[in-house]
Amino acid sequence: MRKDITVVAEPRVTRGKNEARRLRQAGRIPAALYGAYQPAVAVAVDPKEINRILHSYTGHNTIFNLRLDGETTPAMIVDWQYQPLKDTLLHVDLKRIDLNERLRVSIPVLTEGDPKGVKQQGGLLELVTREILVECLPDEIPEHFTMNVTELLIGQNLRAGEVPLTGSMKLLSSPDSVIAHVIALRREEAAAPAVEAAPAPEAAATAEPEVIKKGKKEEEAGEGEAKGKKK
Repeated sequence: MRKDITVVAEPRVTRGKNEARRLRQAGRIPAALYGAYQPAVAVAVDPKEINRILHSYTGHNTIFNLRLDGETTPAMIVDWQYQPLKDTLLHVDLKRIDLNERLRVSIPVLTEGDPKGVKQQGGLLELVTREILVECLPDEIPEHFTMNVTELLIGQNLRAGEVPLTGSMKLLSSPDSVIAHVIALRREEAAAPAVEAAPAPEAAATAEPEVIKKGKKEEEAGEGEAKGKKK
């Protein structure tokens, strides 16, 4: 989407790690500018301005004005690199945009509404695809697409082919790609392990005399054998 934002770029004569370090110390970062059938040039830009665009609602799909050597041209951010530990912007690639030439861009897909499959059937709305790839003219790039999921029941879905396109937009993602669907919640009925029941107090009480009785019989038998030996 085109925005009324202007980023000032300065040409870079020298390159290399030392030059990049010097630029960052001066509050700038190295960048490359190419596209629109013009030669690529090395430039320096303000990382705050680039971060502001990247963190905006339209993000890297934002078309802004790039001013270089007194001339202004539409441009987009096509690639960027952050320092992993400090999360500071190190480098960015910019592309000149021909407003009459179609672009391939990834557009976020948002959902709205509460599905009947969730409210009435106890299901769960699952978002499968969060953006789709389309081809369109630069001035037609939308911030996002919105899909209404109110009528979705369990087992139903919305696909990329159902996303409403306008103007000269052409869908490049597979039309069968699922954007969102409602699924049934899995109920895991884990059977409790069988625990061997402890003998009831009465049963234990009745078992005790049997042991004693058995012991007495063995005792009496032992005494009988002893008497027979004496004889």
